Amino acid sequence: MADSLDTGSPFRNQQAIVSPYSHMRQDSSVIIGNDMRPPNPEPPGRGGRPGAEDNVPNRFELFLLADGEKKVTEETDTRIPSTSVFTFKKEDHTLGNMLRARLYQSPHVLFSGYKVPHPLVADFILRVQTDGTLTPRAAVLQACKDLVTDLGLLSREFTKEWELRKMVGENVDGGANGA
Repeated sequence: MADSLDTGSPFRNQQAIVSPYSHMRQDSSVIIGNDMRPPNPEPPGRGGRPGAEDNVPNRFELFLLADGEKKVTEETDTRIPSTSVFTFKKEDHTLGNMLRARLYQSPHVLFSGYKVPHPLVADFILRVQTDGTLTPRAAVLQACKDLVTDLGLLSREFTKEWELRKMVGENVDGGANGA
């Protein structure tokens, strides 16, 4: 009678199916639904996930160029006139967004956009199209010079305000504590 029941059942060999973790004891494994997974032998890495540290590059790799590696490379886009694609190594959204916004302020730039191909790789790609009176390279160089000027002005103004606030704070604190 048992033979007649097993012949038509798709589950007849259910006893023969062996889990890859069958050598583990029941109390040392984690059971999720019908899936039995091995326990994590080490505490979770950064981000609370096991193995997350394996995906994160070393910090020095985010800003130090390797020997022979160029900071910026330019590739001319042949599909669209007066367009170039610049690849910036070891930079991120901070510089990409500042350059894009500064390039939009130029009357000769028709398009400027950037993208970060992968969030764990510190590179971005900047595409620039000009009206032809200025090359994309010249537009990017001018935008970089303008940004350096603007950031220098910001630094000087911030330092001046910081020193003034520090002096005002010392006078107020000095007068209250000295009395």
